[in-house]
Amino acid sequence: MQKLWKLVSSPRHLLVFEAAARVGSFTGAARELNVQQPAVSASIKQLETSLGTALFRRSHRSVTLTHAGERLFNEVAQAFDRIHDTASVLSQRSAQSHVTLSASTAFAHYWMVPRLSAFHAANPDVDLRLQTSEREPDIDAEGISLAIRRGSGEWPGCNSHLIAPEIISPIASPRVNANAINLATVANLLNQSLIHLEEPIRERPGWADFFAHWHVPYSEPKTGLRLNDYALVLQAAIAGEGFAFGWHHVTQHLIDQSLLVARREWAWQTGAGFYLVWSSTSPLSPQAQRVRDWLVSL
Repeated sequence: MQKLWKLVSSPRHLLVFEAAARVGSFTGAARELNVQQPAVSASIKQLETSLGTALFRRSHRSVTLTHAGERLFNEVAQAFDRIHDTASVLSQRSAQSHVTLSASTAFAHYWMVPRLSAFHAANPDVDLRLQTSEREPDIDAEGISLAIRRGSGEWPGCNSHLIAPEIISPIASPRVNANAINLATVANLLNQSLIHLEEPIRERPGWADFFAHWHVPYSEPKTGLRLNDYALVLQAAIAGEGFAFGWHHVTQHLIDQSLLVARREWAWQTGAGFYLVWSSTSPLSPQAQRVRDWLVSL
């Protein structure tokens, strides 16, 4: 390496030389490398001085390789191709060394986290990383292995598997539920404090949709607790702030712990579902396949 360093004075000169020889232009090489054209000319000149031979024939509008330049370009191009191939393999291995599951904060915290110990017991060598987001990410563009989405199960470029149908019941802390008087009908919920979810990006049903399903007249109140993240909604419900939406698949763990109570007699199955999705155009890594298969088996 020291001998090569002495011959070319800087590895950067070889990068500049390869670009200029490949595109046949100092100006084109400068554009590709995002530098000024004089910097390319200077780098080539330093390389020629170090090697003691001309590498390009320069004319007013173009440059062509000399015999020495062609010989050097053939060797440099092949070496760069091999380096690129090896770097690509290593990059892919690095990308596949862990598995990303993208989901909402509430799904990650209340659905996935309680299952992590079982997952790790079954897959101790899989590096699973939960990634929360306020939006539905583009799994291909953002290099995401798996994601949870609400909808019909049909998304362009994606495969999907139903994790849970969307079923919603009113929920509250045991104390709030016990103190609520005259809840003989769903319409009487209008007399209770309601916690509202107002997610800025994700499309989610709200109380207006719930009461419409039960044919109960409803006008959106101007006051009341409004939160933009469902995890916060659940915390507010546990704290006794009122009744909230209870997605069954997310809240069951909290109900089992007696932190919340669900009014299942007013359960609403919307027709939508929560799906595990993955790319139909980019193959899953072996690690991601194992995570997918484990989730599908639940």
